[in-house]
Amino acid sequence: MTEPRDDARPQPRFGQYATPEEQRARMGLPSAPETRAPVPAAPVPPPSADAAPRLSGGRLIDRAATVAMLVYGIFSVIQSIPLVLDTTRLLETMGLDVELADPAGMRIWGVAAVIVLTLGWMATALLSWRVARRGRLTFWVPIAGAVVFNLLASIVVVIPLVSDPAVGDAVLRMQESFGS
Repeated sequence: MTEPRDDARPQPRFGQYATPEEQRARMGLPSAPETRAPVPAAPVPPPSADAAPRLSGGRLIDRAATVAMLVYGIFSVIQSIPLVLDTTRLLETMGLDVELADPAGMRIWGVAAVIVLTLGWMATALLSWRVARRGRLTFWVPIAGAVVFNLLASIVVVIPLVSDPAVGDAVLRMQESFGS
């Protein structure tokens, strides 16, 4: 069979020290044929344009929907910039006619919201690209990105806004008028 080992290692029980020849013998397989020098591979011609992978109908629709949502998203981000930076216009949009206690402080929160929206769109576009490169469905990425980053930007703006005493009073008056 095999010659005894002359080193101090214990005898293998599960083949962890066995050579490939010993493994083949224990499995009852014939010995491996002699290995020859590798034959150089034939040169591979560069792939033609016809050999490029093509998107199937479903994947093409998925990619088109993803791109369309990303384009819509960037236009939404651009259109929201003036709204969140101009607190008077933002309050009018909300139906509140109040004077803020600290309009300059609120502008800082508007800038923060713009940063959140911009970085969120960039992260969503990058993730969409990475998911598409893996060949997976991507339509969900812009939807999830829009939900997450719009929610974060809204929180960044609304919490400091409603903590302003004038806005809080106006919201309470509005609530009372709906209740009556």
